[in-house]
Amino acid sequence: MAKVEMYVTGTCVYCVRARALLSEKGVSWEEHDITGRHGLMEEMVQRAGGRTTVPQIFIDGLHVGGFTDMRALDQEGRLDPLLGR
Repeated sequence: MAKVEMYVTGTCVYCVRARALLSEKGVSWEEHDITGRHGLMEEMVQRAGGRTTVPQIFIDGLHVGGFTDMRALDQEGRLDPLLGR
């Protein structure tokens, strides 16, 4: 199974949706809550190519974007292979 990392905040609706999609897939993930953590926010922005919104999702180190990007990958049938399913 792939390693999934997700940068989140506590009040992010799209983070909730991303968690739900990953849960439906039976995938576990590691969360990095950037709330009030400037250094972690900078890390996310750097890894995500300048994107500042949450969630930012990485699968085996590959930046796949936010929730809508991950959902689009799923609808195109490209998410499961990335997840090792």
